[in-house]
Amino acid sequence: MKRWITWPMAVLALASCTKQSDPILLGTLERDRITSLAQASEHIVRIDVREGDTLVAGQSILALDTRRIDASIDQARADVRGAQAALDEVLRGQRKELIDAARARLAGATAVAENARRDRDRVAEIRKRKLNSQADLDRAETSLRAAEADRDAARASLDELLNGSRIENIELAEASLAARKAALDQLELTRERYTVLAAEDGRIDSIPFKLGDQPAPGAVLASILTGPVYARVYVPASQRSALKIGSRCSVQITGSEHRIKAVVRNMRSDPAFTPYFALTGDDASRLAYRAEVVLEDGAGTNLPVGQPVQVSCMLSDAASSP
Repeated sequence: MKRWITWPMAVLALASCTKQSDPILLGTLERDRITSLAQASEHIVRIDVREGDTLVAGQSILALDTRRIDASIDQARADVRGAQAALDEVLRGQRKELIDAARARLAGATAVAENARRDRDRVAEIRKRKLNSQADLDRAETSLRAAEADRDAARASLDELLNGSRIENIELAEASLAARKAALDQLELTRERYTVLAAEDGRIDSIPFKLGDQPAPGAVLASILTGPVYARVYVPASQRSALKIGSRCSVQITGSEHRIKAVVRNMRSDPAFTPYFALTGDDASRLAYRAEVVLEDGAGTNLPVGQPVQVSCMLSDAASSP
């Protein structure tokens, strides 16, 4: 009995051959995304762009209220000035007036000690002749020792002023100044980020907040799409070895007949299960490798991110790639 191959069966067979030679990969259009986060919970006082606007690197996007951090910066600057003054005082040593006063106290204490010694000597001489009591001599000795202690204390105070500050005190003052300067630098850096600037050329994808809103710290203030447009596709494990970085492909946007030239930019080495939107036939239960296919000549910059696409890659070119 002869078996006739019908026309639908022939179409399926041809499609199967085409699939093996030029696989159709499913995916979505993507662009790299940069997000700017809120440094503090402050009100938005200015918005300079709108969603969809094209940006250049360094362009202002929006600004937060800086009054609170400005007050903190003023306080930090005052702390730096105080620490600098303390260090200068330690390095210069004591004032001349303090040294002169210490010398005067030493001279007075020395005079008192000399007078106490003479009194003790007189009392001791009288005691030898037994004309006074032992208690009188003991009191004279006590007065002499107290006067000499005061003299020695005054001399030590003068030496401390003349010798200057200890190295430990200088290092402590320097460390205190460095810590206050670092705190000031951190506040000034944080204040710069209260004005959100575009990190790279790109296009504003979303600004979640409005003028006057007060986002929480760490909230996304702006999302920027940057870099070339690429298709993120998933390559079945059976075709992974045939595709290489640099392989030539064509991208067809879902709903359009136009095809855009593209090239494989990278391909993951670690496999993952095929995502739901790429489930087709026998490939549904197989592993797939995520790849990025970049559109050439800056094409697709006006297309929406997330648009479904079909990517056709030529296995013959892939196999011949080094």
